[in-house]
Amino acid sequence: MKLIDRETYLNRLISLKGTPDIKVITGIRRCGKSKLLEEFIEWIKAHESDSNIIYVDLSLLSYEALKEYHALNDYIEERYDRKKVNYVFIDEVQMCEQFELTINSLHSTEKYDIYVTGSNAFLLSSDLATLFTGRTFEIEVYPFSFSEYLLYYGISDVQAAFDRYIKEGGMSGSYLYKEPEEKYKYLTDIFDTLILRDIRQKYKIRNVTLMDKIAEFMMDNISNLTSSRKIADTLTKNLDNINHKTVGSYLDYLCNAFAFYKVRRYDIRGKKYLTASEKYYLSDHAFRFAKLGSRNLDYGRVMENIVALELMRRGYEIYVGVLYKKEIDFVAVKQNEKIYIQVSDDISNEITFNREVDSLLKIKDAYPKLLIARTRHQQYQYEGIHVIDIAEWLSR
Repeated sequence: MKLIDRETYLNRLISLKGTPDIKVITGIRRCGKSKLLEEFIEWIKAHESDSNIIYVDLSLLSYEALKEYHALNDYIEERYDRKKVNYVFIDEVQMCEQFELTINSLHSTEKYDIYVTGSNAFLLSSDLATLFTGRTFEIEVYPFSFSEYLLYYGISDVQAAFDRYIKEGGMSGSYLYKEPEEKYKYLTDIFDTLILRDIRQKYKIRNVTLMDKIAEFMMDNISNLTSSRKIADTLTKNLDNINHKTVGSYLDYLCNAFAFYKVRRYDIRGKKYLTASEKYYLSDHAFRFAKLGSRNLDYGRVMENIVALELMRRGYEIYVGVLYKKEIDFVAVKQNEKIYIQVSDDISNEITFNREVDSLLKIKDAYPKLLIARTRHQQYQYEGIHVIDIAEWLSR
């Protein structure tokens, strides 16, 4: 399989090197966590002659005996070299029962720089502080961005590339398959047999059919405001008698496993969060094509999903803005920076254009305002709003 340097993540790991934190690499299944770990190890080998690298991949049979936490601890301790900088890398750490006891013990010795990856249903962000007694630092890895997609294929024509990316997505394992049917079968298998299976095992879910229906409902409604009660009501109309609290739990499980991301609504004028409903974005938009095909397809909502993930990759916290009963797709915040963003498929129609800019024009503060759309033209301004082509914005 062809590999590319994922410099953003690699540089983040390099900057954390030597800190006392337990570095935990998270992200959806098959998004490249293990390859990133390998890339970082190669960087250390190339730049530090005094390093001692202790590497364990618990998904391999050669490390089968280390799935017991005492054995894992002994294996690492036996390879400690007091004359060198000792790095510990454990891939698929959840496959060792009570792995946290080993990690905590190794961390308490202050002899190792520790990095772990694992299945996200078993290594939840919300559980890290409970699992590990030492301080943790989470590095979240996403599927390939559009700029990484361009790098992988060596494409310079961003417009043609975006037409492909919007259907193929960022799960790079699918790039090995030539035909769309084969690509989508791969993606379906990833979502069904890895992501949902992990969730079922973690939470001992009995109603597998309900979990599948909720996941498909959310895929069909990416970028739409929704709630657990709305989902329960919809499925009940289709002869499923379910409780909205059960749906809410299943939504949390899906988000915990990075299958979806929940984005809250924010009242811009009142400066408060709204709890009536939220938006959910899919971890990779190609899962939707793989599972649902072109059913009820709305390219505008797919593009909004792509922009949401890209903003998170770039380190922004994102919210759905609400102002005078109008919606702003994203309020993106990073430290003292704030950006208001609308996303649209086609703004060539005057009515559509006016609708998209109207919400932004009602915001009276001086923070930047963007309208990201499929313009295929150079960036321009309209009454202070920056109008930019989505492919160009993603490739920056």
